[in-house]
Amino acid sequence: VQLQASGGGLVQAGGSLRLSCAASGRTFSPYTMSWFRQGPGKEREFVAAISWSTDNTGYADSVKGRFTISRDNAKNTVYLQMNTLKPEDTAVYYCAARWGSKWYSSVSSYDYWGQGTLVTVSS
Repeated sequence: VQLQASGGGLVQAGGSLRLSCAASGRTFSPYTMSWFRQGPGKEREFVAAISWSTDNTGYADSVKGRFTISRDNAKNTVYLQMNTLKPEDTAVYYCAARWGSKWYSSVSSYDYWGQGTLVTVSS
């Protein structure tokens, strides 16, 4: 599976962005999609995840109520709608995929990674 993330950019605090991640290759099997991020000088951390059936989602406490993950299986694309952005949301955002219907929040649980897209939130 190849993952291509897009949608990052520069936004003021309080603004919104929507990230997209398009999957290609072996996409006919159920797979879970997630977003992670890595801020300057920080380790990569879990942001949000969504199962293949879209009825199971999970979020990091730091983004609950502000970010929404969704997916369109017909387009093999997952989205991350980010609202009320804060300077501390500044990071490179990565999409990740793993086979199966259950999502996990650990980096090591994912087999495939996109190249990352930079989100910068100015104060």
